[in-house]
Amino acid sequence: MRLLRRTISFALIASSLALTGCSTLDSIEQYRVPDAQADTTHDGAAQRASYTDSLELLAKIDVKGRAPKTGYEREKFSKGWKDPDHNGCDARNDILARDLEDVKYKSASRPCVVLSGTFHDPYTNTTINFVRGQSTSTAVQIDHVVALSDAWQKGAQHWDKEARFEFANDPLNLMASDGPTNAAKGDKDAASWLPPNKRFRCEYVSRQTQVKAKYGAWMTKGEHDAIERILKNCV
Repeated sequence: MRLLRRTISFALIASSLALTGCSTLDSIEQYRVPDAQADTTHDGAAQRASYTDSLELLAKIDVKGRAPKTGYEREKFSKGWKDPDHNGCDARNDILARDLEDVKYKSASRPCVVLSGTFHDPYTNTTINFVRGQSTSTAVQIDHVVALSDAWQKGAQHWDKEARFEFANDPLNLMASDGPTNAAKGDKDAASWLPPNKRFRCEYVSRQTQVKAKYGAWMTKGEHDAIERILKNCV
């Protein structure tokens, strides 16, 4: 039986929220998502308590209108995938290694570049056999749980370069996902897009709340209300 992946400790995050520009990247392994094939809607007292913590964080997030997208460029966050934890592997490979199972690496002596693995996608509740290659790698993509463009329109354009870099490479804000589903999400927030797998929606909006609280990004009223409605049904 596969071990249940560790869920996020909201109490830890709540006690260590950093001001914009002073956030600190945490360990990759800390942010494994729950088993994608498990029911995470109502899966025990500990999980419900984490959603309660997330509701408390949500109450502290500013609610404002969406700012113009003017000036947004992905490169203003990070030019490609970087290695913020200095382990010799870029963030994409770190997240693949974290979120996939039965992982095989390009070099056994230096486990970094992921060649293949089995991915249980939490967004669609499907299983994907990932194989690295020009025409196959896009089957599994790395999603910014809070999209970079969404963050730009909700505070990030006022962050310094370091804060945007951390945001783009933070394992808290990164999840492997089904490629077409990630493309369909685009830069939509929770008012416009939710994972097709309804069982994962509690965890998804909890993580979005955690990310925005950590970096001081705001939410629109529609986004805030959608997340609040979901989380209240999760506890």
